[in-house]
Amino acid sequence: MNSRRAHVALVLLAGLAILASAGVFAAPIAAQGTVAAGEAMARLDGRVAAAQSSADNAWMLVSTALVLMMTGPGLALFYGGLVRRKNVLALMMQSFALMALVTVLWALVGYSLCFGGSGSFIGNFQYAFLRGVGAEPNATYAATIPHLTFMIYQLMFAIITPALITGAAAERMKFSATMLFTTLWFLVVYAPLAHMVWGQGGMLNAAAGGRFPTLDFAGGTVVHISSGVSALVCALYLGKRTGYPRQPMPPHSMVLSFIGACLLWVGWFGFNAGSALAAGSLATSAFVATHFASAAAAMGWLAAEWIRNGKASALGGISGAVAGLVAITPAAGFVGPMPALLIGLVAGVFCYLMVTKVKAVFGYDDSLDAFGVHGAGGTIGALLTGVFASKAINPIFHDAQNNVTASGWIDGHFGQVGYQALGVVMAWVLAAVGTLVLLKIVDLLVGVRVSEEEELEGLDITQHGEEAYNLEG
Repeated sequence: MNSRRAHVALVLLAGLAILASAGVFAAPIAAQGTVAAGEAMARLDGRVAAAQSSADNAWMLVSTALVLMMTGPGLALFYGGLVRRKNVLALMMQSFALMALVTVLWALVGYSLCFGGSGSFIGNFQYAFLRGVGAEPNATYAATIPHLTFMIYQLMFAIITPALITGAAAERMKFSATMLFTTLWFLVVYAPLAHMVWGQGGMLNAAAGGRFPTLDFAGGTVVHISSGVSALVCALYLGKRTGYPRQPMPPHSMVLSFIGACLLWVGWFGFNAGSALAAGSLATSAFVATHFASAAAAMGWLAAEWIRNGKASALGGISGAVAGLVAITPAAGFVGPMPALLIGLVAGVFCYLMVTKVKAVFGYDDSLDAFGVHGAGGTIGALLTGVFASKAINPIFHDAQNNVTASGWIDGHFGQVGYQALGVVMAWVLAAVGTLVLLKIVDLLVGVRVSEEEELEGLDITQHGEEAYNLEG
């Protein structure tokens, strides 16, 4: 009996061995292994994506703070030190007040007009009151960071742009007029231009196949040309300051301006490198280009000043650095270090000539040279972007087969210079015409310029009832 049971057991074991050798059990085991491996890879991919999102989001939040720092305290100190003592607080107050005003406008309708919808000229009310703007990324604009992060980052550009205009109208424009003008200007000039260049469907948006693809990495047209040209129109409309140019009107504190310029330089890394919208190699390239261009422009301005006057001034140095930062802004994500140096050098000399020669020839009173630096620097930078943009730095253009094509003139795409020129012209026209019309409206409603008595007393007292310095103690 026992021998029969043993025999049966041996037969069963032999059968199982034969089945196993034939692979009967292999498929289920392999299938289980494949499923397990797939699940493990999916979990790994999820962790990698989460880590990338966290890194990108951290960089973008830092960049957002850096760009806000450019307006206050950077621009507030830079502009504040350049005016006379009786107007310093009024000018700094304009930068601060616009931080608050534009933020409210942005939350209500501004962000939606800039980035909502897919119109060729302006957005729609898709994101009005920030509806639908939350923690989930917006794949159209930035796929690895929360939509809310992208929104708040873009807000900082909208804040500093009208603040730049205040430099041309310094020491003679009413505070009430500044607030009303900025509200209208933001809606009529900034929002359409931002959508055309950066918004989905915008006619100048190179990244999204716009009809006239204009390369503007961080705001050469949107920020600097728009504000610089508008500043010139403001200066012409308001007229010269009382006593200009007969009476000397030197900066009351170069120390404040020096600190402000240094803060602008540091903040500009968030402005340009942050525009990569990720903590990757493109952000590094834009960071390097930004720094190199600013340094070269400072040297170019100082050299031109030294040749003409025999001295290199602190005001010249910081003005040149800002000119280089302005000029490299549209090109930062498209050019390498050596072209960045050249763009900065050209911008430093060009803006120096605009401030010292051209302004004197035409006689306009651009108080703090907002047009000479931002309008002129933004224009030359936008044009040079078309010359030096390289597909090796940023492969932005593709053909029908998705092959990378040339970006700028040095790549063999001379036509890009034409697109850049067209974008410049459109920005100039929109800013100039829009600003002139809005100034007339504001002038009719509240008046744009303070009285001569108020100007002589100073805007700190007449507009705000305060003084920047208490020298009695």
